Amino acid sequence: MRIGRFPGLSFFVRRMTQSALLVVVLICLNFMLIHLAPGDPVYLLAGQSGDAAYYEFIRAKFGLDQPLVTQLGIYLSNVARGDLGFSLGFQQPVSVVILSRVPATLLLMGSALIISMIAGVWLGVRAAQRQGSGVDRAIVAGSVISDSIPSFCLGQAALLVFSLWLNLFPAQGFVDAGANLSGVDYWLDVMGHLVLPATTLAVVQIAVTIRLTRTQMLSVLSEDYVRTARAKGVSESGVLYRHGLRNALLPIVTTLGGEVGMLLSGAALVETVFAYPGIGRLLLEAVAMRDYPVLLGLMLMTSVTVVIANLLTDLCYSLLDPRIVTR
Repeated sequence: MRIGRFPGLSFFVRRMTQSALLVVVLICLNFMLIHLAPGDPVYLLAGQSGDAAYYEFIRAKFGLDQPLVTQLGIYLSNVARGDLGFSLGFQQPVSVVILSRVPATLLLMGSALIISMIAGVWLGVRAAQRQGSGVDRAIVAGSVISDSIPSFCLGQAALLVFSLWLNLFPAQGFVDAGANLSGVDYWLDVMGHLVLPATTLAVVQIAVTIRLTRTQMLSVLSEDYVRTARAKGVSESGVLYRHGLRNALLPIVTTLGGEVGMLLSGAALVETVFAYPGIGRLLLEAVAMRDYPVLLGLMLMTSVTVVIANLLTDLCYSLLDPRIVTR
């Protein structure tokens, strides 16, 4: 394997091809699973009181009378052209429905990811630095407890304590309803509504990052080059961060691709608890309405997001550790 700073072109092309094929397979699986689920979306469109002839007309109009394989072929063809279909419940193009919710979820997920990585890495380093001490045991115990609490329970507890009892943060929504804000005032309002859902979503990921960082740091700090750095008089912070954390980061970054998927799945519950207008809440609304086109669009977006996150993680390997060879 060739040592280099950036991945080779052949590696990039191969990973892009694998990612594209994986997305196609996921689209097919999602399509089949959704359409094999019990229930008929025709009743959403036509209501429960229509006659058989009207139901058949609706099925023919939306192509629901075609064989499942034919519907899949049509859907794949439409997706290739950028057409995700028409929402049965919202009566809008699926792309419009989803894109209207994406900014809120990106802000929520990005904030949660930043919080989890900064807090998790810092606490993991502190625990490794003081292995066996009361601080180490407290951090590990706290990570186990936070990992055991369901996000919707934690969200409801945060609502009760910080919104209803202490009145420190808004309870629900993206901005105050009816408030005509702009500029700095608008963004301050958005940030105030973001604190509780972002922290709730980040708590479980913090626990995972703490344990992984602690384990990797303990392994790295036992290496000969770390002992040599200490013998040369390198400061403790230099040993921890320049020699220790830098070499422990690779497995931590590896988890980022998986964390994106976990954050997306957790966002559905958190957004529901806090009435946050993101794609997680949209997913639950689409399930309740059996809105197949929106469900497929959301699953496609989620699949592509996770695949891209894993691809970027692989491409970052050689930047973090030049010993890794990609070609």
